[in-house]
Amino acid sequence: MRELLTREQLVLGVRRLAAEITEFYGDRPITIVGALTGSIVLLADLIRELPMPLRVGLVQAHSYRGKATTPGALVINSDLLPDLKDREVLLIDDIFDTGHTLFELVAQMKESRPRSLRSAVLLEKKGRREVNFRPDHVAFEIPDEFVVGYGLDYNDLYRNLPYLAVLEDQDLRGERPA
Repeated sequence: MRELLTREQLVLGVRRLAAEITEFYGDRPITIVGALTGSIVLLADLIRELPMPLRVGLVQAHSYRGKATTPGALVINSDLLPDLKDREVLLIDDIFDTGHTLFELVAQMKESRPRSLRSAVLLEKKGRREVNFRPDHVAFEIPDEFVVGYGLDYNDLYRNLPYLAVLEDQDLRGERPA
């Protein structure tokens, strides 16, 4: 693995993201919805940086399974969502790759008729967007490489890394121990 963003860079990026979100919302109460499972680390760190009153909800969305490094069919489970009607809602996700996950989540959440709905991601991959949609807030733009750490995984491994790393081809083939 090759380190792409250090722990310190991630901390500063989350603080920048929080400042941008705070500038937009001010002291208005918001409902933050984290897309499981990848956003869990970002969600925890981000809400500690936000000064406004907030509620937290979760939605499960996944398109990567097992050892896949390209997205498959999107599966969404919204059983853990709080009531969003007439609320200021901020959807948090770990990475904006092709954009299909965030695009579909936003479309589904709009059906709950929130007062407003915005999105924030830790990472946006350069040159991968396949939808006519962009996140409202982005902490980092990264190259088109498969990354793990800080909540992102490969085959359910590496989520606990405190930094962001690029998996090399030999890592994906399992030639090195994890």
